[in-house]
Amino acid sequence: MAATLKSLRALADPTRLRLLALLEPEELSVHELQEITGLGQSRISTHLGLLQDADLVQSRRAGKRTFYRFHRRDDPAARELLALAVRGAEELSERGADLINRRRVLELRAQQEQVFFNQVAGRFDRSYGPGRSWQAFGQLLLRILPPLVVADLGSGEGLVSELLARRCQRVIAVDNSARIIAFGAAKARKNGLKNLEFRLGDLQAPPIEPAMVDLAILSQALHHAEDPGRAVQSAHRILKPGGQLLILDLLEHQFPQARELYGDRWLGFATSDLQRWLESAGFKRIEVNVVAEEEAPPHFKTVLAAGVKPARRTSDQPGSSSS
Repeated sequence: MAATLKSLRALADPTRLRLLALLEPEELSVHELQEITGLGQSRISTHLGLLQDADLVQSRRAGKRTFYRFHRRDDPAARELLALAVRGAEELSERGADLINRRRVLELRAQQEQVFFNQVAGRFDRSYGPGRSWQAFGQLLLRILPPLVVADLGSGEGLVSELLARRCQRVIAVDNSARIIAFGAAKARKNGLKNLEFRLGDLQAPPIEPAMVDLAILSQALHHAEDPGRAVQSAHRILKPGGQLLILDLLEHQFPQARELYGDRWLGFATSDLQRWLESAGFKRIEVNVVAEEEAPPHFKTVLAAGVKPARRTSDQPGSSSS
C-alpha cells in the first residue's frame, strides 16, 4: 500500500486524530495518554500501533515505559498531511478537555522528576555510583575490626552475627526464640562459622558471664524488650572494662501499627531516654545521634546510641591495695 494512502487510512479514525494531536507538541507515555483521554490502555496501544505502522509517530523505551512522539518528516506532502490532521483534531469535542488534562499530566510529570532528583540529591555519596554499595563498605569496615568478642543481643536469625563472625574472635548471639536459635545455629554450622554461638535467652538477663565481651550490640532489638533500661544494665554487666555498647533503634514515632505489624513493644525511644538509661547503667563517653530517616511514610528515623564501660582503676582491681 502506498505511504500516502496508508497515512490517510490511519487518520480516518477520530481517536487516532485525537492521539496524534496530543503528541504533536510533546512526547507522552501510554499511561499519560490514559490519564489525559480516559481511554483504556489496550485501545490506546492499538491505535498507536496503527499510527506507528503508518510512520506518523515514533517511540522510544525509557525503563519500563514507552514514550510516543509526533514524527516530523521532511517530505512537504507528509508535513501538510500531518498539519491537516492536527487541524482536524481541533474540531473534536474532546479537544478542550484533552488540552487541560495534558497540561495537568505534564505538570505532574515535572513534579515527579523534581521529587526524584531531590531524593537523589545528597545521596550519591551514600548509595549511588558503580561499585558503591553498603555490602562493599561493610566488607571493608569488617576488616578494620580487631579480634573482638562480641555479644549480639536480640540477634534474630543472626545476620549481623554472621557478618561479624567472619572477622571477630568470637560472637555470641542471643535471642528468646528457640526456633530462631536453632535456625541460626544450623546456618552457622553450614557456613563453617565455629566461632559463632547461638544462645537462648532474654535481653534483660542474657546468658553470658560478667565482663566477658568487648562489644555488645542491640540492633533494632531494644524496642522488643519488656524493660529497656534493664536490658542496657545487663549489657553493661557482660562487657569487659573498656568495652562498648552500641544501640541501633528507632527514634520515638507515632505509628502504632508497628505493634501489630512487627511485634514492637515500644514505639521507638526518645534520645533523652537512651541517654538516661546509658548514664544510669554506668556508661561513659555517651553519644546519641539520629543517623538515618526513611523517605517513605511513616518516615521512621534511626538512632545510634553508644557508651563505654569505664576501665577499672588500679585500686579497683583484685589484689591491689591503696596507701
